[in-house]
Parts: sequence; C-alpha cells; structure tokens
Amino acid sequence: MAKTSLYFLALIPPEDLREAVKRLKEEMRDRFGAGHALKSPAHITLQMPFKRAEEKEAQLISGLETFASHENPFPVELSDFDCFAPRVIYIGITDPEPILELHRRLKGYLQEKMDFSAGEVGSRFHPHMTIATRDLRKSAFHEAWAEFETRDFRDSFRANSLYLLKHNGRHWDIYRQLAFKTA
Repeated sequence: MAKTSLYFLALIPPEDLREAVKRLKEEMRDRFGAGHALKSPAHITLQMPFKRAEEKEAQLISGLETFASHENPFPVELSDFDCFAPRVIYIGITDPEPILELHRRLKGYLQEKMDFSAGEVGSRFHPHMTIATRDLRKSAFHEAWAEFETRDFRDSFRANSLYLLKHNGRHWDIYRQLAFKTA
C-alpha cells in the first residue's frame, strides 16, 4: 500500500506577522490552555487537510504551481478578532472577497484538474486566521472571548503565493511556496 501524507493549502503572511500571530497563540496556550493552534504557522486556510500518496507528490506540486502561476497577488488586511463559538477565536479579514474568489477558483481547479472529490474540497468557507481552536474548553472560551472581542488588532500583508503545508506527524510544516504571477 502506498504511503500517504497529509497536506493543506493556505495563504501565509511574512515572518514578522507570523511571529506576531504566534505570540497571540502562545498567549492563548499560556492563559487559556489552548495550544493546538501552535501546531501550524499563522495562515488562512484555502483547502482543508487532504491525503495524497507520496508517489503523487510531484504531480500535486506541479498542478498547484500551474494554478498559482495564473493568480494575481492581492492585499490582505487583518482586523480585530471574531469567533466560532464556543471553540474558535480568530483574527478577522477586513475584505474577504479576494480570498473568497481565489478559493472558488482553487476549488474548481482542484476538482476539474486534480481529481479532488467534492467532499475533499468542502462547501463552507469563511476566511480567517485562527489563534485558538479545538482544545479551547468552553469555559475558557467565554473568558478568552470576553477579552479578545474588544481587543484591537490591525495588520496587513500582500498575498503573492499559495503555500502547500505538510504534516510531519506532530505539526504542520511549510512545504512549498507556489508563487502567483508577477507583473
């Protein structure tokens, strides 16, 4: 049986913003016992985790490079905090439309050109950057949300690549950067 790996696709901000978000994730771990979000770098998920045979990895990367090479870079503005009660707290996206449009194109490409099933690409999509998830207990959620719902956060970055992340058995690694087209 072929060995499989677990992957997902995301937009990833530059290092300085990743570090700022990591500090927020560490605060969630230290103060509210929710450290699961630290298993991945700061990101905006575009394609939820999926399995592929490692022998097909080169094909996967090639197909994603083709898709990314036709996409235009765009600005992403992050603004304040929001939640999916009672387990997730995240940084909001000021104007999610460019990300929603990218996601629609990516979803179609994955299904039409790369043999992704409808179940793999999913149907619901709400762009966000998670700082606490899964292991945030309901009681801790209410305490954390009471603080974060009024806390300010503003930053931005230019989305100029699609990223392929790969699970190493413990956490997610940035595996490939797939550049969008350049002017």
